[in-house]
Amino acid sequence: MRNRALILMDKILNIPDELRNVDKENMTGAIMNLPEQFERALKIGEEGALPVLNKGLCNLLILGLGGSAIGGDLLRTLLADEIGIPVVVNREYDIPAFVGKDTLVVASSYSGNTEETLTAYSQAKARGSQLMAITTGGKLKEMAEDDGVPVIEIPSGLQPRAAIGYSFLPFLVALWRLGLIQNKRRDVEEMIALLKEMRGELGPESLGERNLAKELAAKLYGKNPVVYGSYGWKSAVALRWKTQINENSKSPCYYNFFPELNHNEIVGTEVPEELLKKVEIIILRDESDPARIQKRIEVTKTILEERVGGISEVWAEGKSQLAKLFSLIYIGDFTSLYLAILNGIDPSPVNVISHLKKELAKV
Repeated sequence: MRNRALILMDKILNIPDELRNVDKENMTGAIMNLPEQFERALKIGEEGALPVLNKGLCNLLILGLGGSAIGGDLLRTLLADEIGIPVVVNREYDIPAFVGKDTLVVASSYSGNTEETLTAYSQAKARGSQLMAITTGGKLKEMAEDDGVPVIEIPSGLQPRAAIGYSFLPFLVALWRLGLIQNKRRDVEEMIALLKEMRGELGPESLGERNLAKELAAKLYGKNPVVYGSYGWKSAVALRWKTQINENSKSPCYYNFFPELNHNEIVGTEVPEELLKKVEIIILRDESDPARIQKRIEVTKTILEERVGGISEVWAEGKSQLAKLFSLIYIGDFTSLYLAILNGIDPSPVNVISHLKKELAKV
């Protein structure tokens, strides 16, 4: 007997008209148009204003929350083997003690009104840090322009999490224009071409039995998803999967990464058995992962396969690290979209966050 998720997949995911009935604010369109978003973001990054860096730059601090912060996490992990200074993503009201005149502080807020980011920006300004901003407008743009701080202005009209191209690529381009990393335009072009190819395989018109994202959504339906990043930048990609499932699918989701999870989380898979059978694990993998990591993954799978509800592996595509990174993100974005449809809920609204902000505004 076919399970309920597969029946729903036939009924909804293979019928684009039915998908559109649930996806009222067209998150589908935002995800489908990600390659074009990257093309526009590349031009914005190449033409955007930049700070004139002081000599002796020692570190880079990225201010952001939620969808505006994930671009910083991706940059931090992707460039860990290349950029010659420490990179820290700050999700706090307050900035670390090390921040000073030798720090480049990049404030990223899609709305321009994220209160934590605005507070941290003011602190960095008071310490004489070198500043730049990435935003659609709002208070951050006003403050930056008043302070003579360069602003890379990006298009509005999207949910922040759907603007990953705008929050990530102009920043990456700025780093190579500032001479902090090598020019990666060729990698960007490869990544865009790959995503255009992948959307034909992952989009709504692709039938369920040939669509990896729909298959994964069916496996995750009614389960507690847990996403594991295999190594390096895949830890940040696993976080992106988690937050996309949280916000788009309105479902709980958790993430971790190798080898850290082998030192704690793996022990928490013995009891309660009935809860563990509701856990569906997705492991994000790359053929270039070190042999020792690959061995850890295989041993971990052997340990967990009889304890949890299921384990799936998703492999990166492409040649460059940048293309591989966004190939995994693209699969995750589509998976979260289809899981939202299976849950019968519009993926775009984030009513809980809106309510929280409204209550905080009363203080």
